[in-house]
Amino acid sequence: MVTLRMLIGLALGISLAAFARQVRAQENGAEVVAEIGGHKLTRAELGQKQAAKLLQARYQYYAAEREALDQLIEEQLLETEASRKHLTVDQLLQREVMSQIKDPTELQLQVYYEAMHTNEPFAAVREKIVTTLHQTRLAKARAAYLQTLRDRTGVRIDLAPPQAEVALDNAPRRGLEGAPVLIVEFADYECPFCQQIHPELKKLEEEFAGKVALAYKDFPLPMHPRAEKAAEAARCAAEQGKFWEFHDALFDDHQMELAQLKEHARTLKLDAASFDQCLDAGEQAAAVRKDFAQAQRLGLTGTPAFFVNGHFLSGAVSYSTLREVVEQQLAASVPSHTVRQRSIGQGQYRSAAHRSLPQLSACEKQTSASGGEEWAEGSLCAWDRPGPEAIHRP
Repeated sequence: MVTLRMLIGLALGISLAAFARQVRAQENGAEVVAEIGGHKLTRAELGQKQAAKLLQARYQYYAAEREALDQLIEEQLLETEASRKHLTVDQLLQREVMSQIKDPTELQLQVYYEAMHTNEPFAAVREKIVTTLHQTRLAKARAAYLQTLRDRTGVRIDLAPPQAEVALDNAPRRGLEGAPVLIVEFADYECPFCQQIHPELKKLEEEFAGKVALAYKDFPLPMHPRAEKAAEAARCAAEQGKFWEFHDALFDDHQMELAQLKEHARTLKLDAASFDQCLDAGEQAAAVRKDFAQAQRLGLTGTPAFFVNGHFLSGAVSYSTLREVVEQQLAASVPSHTVRQRSIGQGQYRSAAHRSLPQLSACEKQTSASGGEEWAEGSLCAWDRPGPEAIHRP
């Protein structure tokens, strides 16, 4: 009996040890996924060499997971608060949210109607406007109430975006060399989403001063005719030590005609003759194309794209989303060298709105509740990529 127990225990120990080795192998990428004539292919190799196909799928799964997680968190917050107040969740929402919603005034309805630019008479669409405004106010009030519950309870998100290695090369960088978090941005100076996120990135750098560094990569999209020359101009300014000043000026005032690029150089007191020679001769064109080629290898199809210590985010994400991932990386004490300065595999991503990439073109907007247009979180400037060669359809 003792011998049998010992054998069973030994078998269990061997099984558990094998399972532990498998888990560790999966975590560090050493898991063998295929063998060709004795040559073993690991999960790490698969992820590195086929990232263009896999990163997109991983990001889609992450986005779905994150959406489900947010819903689960909201349900838990509401259930806990309702229990604390001896109410049902419906009763809690009725008391704290729905009862606070006021009906729109006739003036507000008229203003909304005028913004619709419709040929239908006001009377015909009045009830639809009332319903739309009520739903909009209800959604905002519910979101605000949930935010108060989050702030009071304390919610920490540990779910991280998928990760890929990004070759830093000689990308312009600002921030401490040893900063624990490095954000690599692929952007286009003419992309409105990149322009929108620019002040948010500066705010992030200020809030996490000494902890966050920013590196910039050029990804001028084909449908933006001024973007490539603007990228060259910023690099020409870098030759005189003024990359970030020029970079910020482009995102701040959006002036990118050739004469305006040269005027920026004069405003920044650069050597005008050297700058003009650099720009006119296309001396930095090859460097811009190198970044563009890297973006293609990564499978990027739009801007902006971010890698926070290698963790991928796509589109014009919100400040809170960027901040969340930065805090995750700081909490995990992940060093900035996770973004390695070497050539890597490929990757691809999509917008957080889960749209099919081949159908994307130009810069997408969404219609706001007021009838106007606004840039949505997760939106991006995208270009069609139906096959191996990039083709933009206006």
